[in-house]
Amino acid sequence: MKIESQIEKISSFQHLELLANQVVEGFISGMHKSPFHGFSAEFAEHKVYNVGESTKHIDWKLFAKTDRLYTKCFEEETNLRCHIIIDNSSSMHYPKLKSDQQFYESKIGFSVLASAVLMNLLKKQRDAVGLSVFSDSYEYYAPEKGSDRHHRMILNKLEGLLDNSKEKKQTDTITYLHQIAEKIHRRSMIILFTDMFQSDNEEALFNALQHLKHDKHKVVLFHVVDNETELKFDFDNAPRKFIDVETGDEVVIFADNVKEEYEKQVGDYFKKLALTCAQNKIKYIPVGVGESFEKILTTYLIEKQKFG
Repeated sequence: MKIESQIEKISSFQHLELLANQVVEGFISGMHKSPFHGFSAEFAEHKVYNVGESTKHIDWKLFAKTDRLYTKCFEEETNLRCHIIIDNSSSMHYPKLKSDQQFYESKIGFSVLASAVLMNLLKKQRDAVGLSVFSDSYEYYAPEKGSDRHHRMILNKLEGLLDNSKEKKQTDTITYLHQIAEKIHRRSMIILFTDMFQSDNEEALFNALQHLKHDKHKVVLFHVVDNETELKFDFDNAPRKFIDVETGDEVVIFADNVKEEYEKQVGDYFKKLALTCAQNKIKYIPVGVGESFEKILTTYLIEKQKFG
């Protein structure tokens, strides 16, 4: 079953954890045979439990049948540490949603649900997850842990990000990426959700991204955009007022007069981002709000395999 139809069927559920679980289960069920080692929590065999071992993986159902203690041997034990970073500036709360739209059709909503989906998969694989949130300040930090309590705490924070759209917050990506990089001391996979709206010079921005790679971290950048308006600039030719959601600056233009040049500059910027990320061995993935989460999950699994 495609993830889009899975979401459509359960869109009435507003609970983030439940929605994320449904997306992951739909993704797993759609894969006939996963090419990713260690992808699921399926185990290969049992072994007799020895006194003094952890009781975490005892198969209690088998104990009920046999009256003997066995533990599950997993095909690939993982100890991945993953740190998710979310840009929570005002531009990420675009577009303003209509009453019939779902929360994940804005950039921040898409990023929040994508993060919850990744957390669900990390939890299934018994991996540790941490979270950083930034805008014009370093809003939140949680180190990488794997406990249920830790997951609930992060999910609660993610849900709270959806309610901040009334605040005007600019982006200080450069400052806070450097600060986040200094906080992550153990080798981790770092996943960043941002729309890359940063007015400072590009060289400083890429230096900050490069800083995230210190200590041999793996960095994945999900560049979140609203394709129809931010990429294709799909407006009619009536005069329109465009407002910078972070600074409040306004300009009135006819969209058709600037469409061609706008799309060219945006396309060039995307190409430069992709090239610079490739040169710095940062995985760069542009994603549009409303798209399937399959790209997010597949990218994560492929990069995890490389993260040896």
